[in-house]
Amino acid sequence: MQKFGRVKALALIAVVFGAMTIFSGGRALFGDEQARAAVGNAIPFVLWFNFFAGFAYILTGIGLWHELRWAKLASLAIAGGTSIVGLAFTLHMLQGAAYESRTAVALLLRMSFWTVAAFLVWNVLPSSSPKTA
Repeated sequence: MQKFGRVKALALIAVVFGAMTIFSGGRALFGDEQARAAVGNAIPFVLWFNFFAGFAYILTGIGLWHELRWAKLASLAIAGGTSIVGLAFTLHMLQGAAYESRTAVALLLRMSFWTVAAFLVWNVLPSSSPKTA
């Protein structure tokens, strides 16, 4: 796959991943009592971060699709922010607080995707790209 083809694939995955994140987070945050109960021992700061991050995933995916320079930084920021939330979640777990194991898996998946995406994008998209907006 040519190098910009990889960026387009990452862009599509990011948009789909973002939409799924907004849908699931929105359902857990704003859904009926049954939907909220289904999330179990959700950690509020993780839930809110993931919900808002879903919008960033979509915007960054659109930026990556159009090979916009700012999308490189956005992918790095998402990877970093998710890693910070992952660290806070780990500290939460180590304190013996209640949590869902699927939260740990989901955070690991998000961190992995955005770390790989940021690395690939950083090394593929040119820094001197004229596309900025």
